Amino acid sequence: MTGRVSERSARASAPEYQGALGSLSVNASLPEVLDEGLRGARAAERAGDAHELARCRLAVAEACRRLGRTDEADRAWKASYRAARAAGHEGAMAWALWSGGTLARQRGAFRLAYRLLKLAADAGERGGDVVARGYSLAGLAETGRIQGDYAAVARLHEQLLTEARRRGEARHTVWALEGIAQMHRNTGRFDEALALFEEAAETAERAEDRRGWAWALRGIADVVSARDGDVERALALLSRAEEACREIRLRSALAYNHKMRGNVLYRAGRYEEARDLYGRALEEFRAMDEPRGTALSRLGLVKTDARLGRPAAHTAAELASLRTSLERIGLIHARDMVAGAAAELGIGSLPEPAVDGAGETAARPALPDAGAEALRAADPETLRAADPEALPGALRAAGPEALPGALRAAGPEALR
Repeated sequence: MTGRVSERSARASAPEYQGALGSLSVNASLPEVLDEGLRGARAAERAGDAHELARCRLAVAEACRRLGRTDEADRAWKASYRAARAAGHEGAMAWALWSGGTLARQRGAFRLAYRLLKLAADAGERGGDVVARGYSLAGLAETGRIQGDYAAVARLHEQLLTEARRRGEARHTVWALEGIAQMHRNTGRFDEALALFEEAAETAERAEDRRGWAWALRGIADVVSARDGDVERALALLSRAEEACREIRLRSALAYNHKMRGNVLYRAGRYEEARDLYGRALEEFRAMDEPRGTALSRLGLVKTDARLGRPAAHTAAELASLRTSLERIGLIHARDMVAGAAAELGIGSLPEPAVDGAGETAARPALPDAGAEALRAADPETLRAADPEALPGALRAAGPEALPGALRAAGPEALR
């Protein structure tokens, strides 16, 4: 954990914006990215340039994903992959698969996320695109962290942080710092979490990475609220982060900001205000088809309603339903989260989930085999083989049929 990000990272870059879109800033507004991506895709189609078409479709996919337009994002990453395959560029295939895996995680499809991100990492290695491979390994690590399997991903986060520092990649340094900080925070190590969130915020601000900066401020707000009870500082930090989210149109980050504001108000005993924020976040997450944020906002609403006098029997039923929903999403720590809420509210034991005909519960809170295998195979050491100054465009051509069979294994819907 020692050392700072290299001086090479004076400014954060957005390697997912490539080709004709390579000049776009990491802070470009998402509607601008979407417009440029669509315009570039039309030009690439007219020119018959499949590689450029893949790169433009990637930008469209990422803009749509971050705007919460998930169906459009799904179509765009698949179109990017098909164009990359036609061009025979493994690196471009890797970026498309990375985008698809990131979208799958956002939608709560963790098994598909692991499969696509593992395929992306492999394609990035074969194609010599070290940045695509690094992003894909980070995606695997984040998927495991979000599910709550810290034992499986803590070392991978640390390794990726070391590599990000070595390569001077500010954006990935910020991501790794925030991920490690979040694990510390969730396991009660508030001092360690705060130090890392603050370092992430400083690094992001120095690199002009507004997205990373906004997420880091959210983390700082969470810790100073939970550890210190400093409500006003936490709310001020969240207001600053919200400005950045609105500036770039980070729809998902904005919804999580609102949910965190609800958390801060709930801890302060301002339950009416908290309920309003949780309800707002719930609407935003539902509109984006983001099940994790939806379930967590519901949990906040159940807790505030209980504090405002809802009968214990209704609260217990809601918590039991939420536990099942969270477990079905694949959040390993869901049972502990809901049990903690029940204990906090004095509800007592909750009804157990329904049992199916085979005698098993409908929800299975375990890391999917695909996830465990993908994380075991993740090897950041391969990033060291590349020149630290390598660019995303340093690709090696591969046969156009390289990946379809593997994609079929990820699910029949993968390339529809």
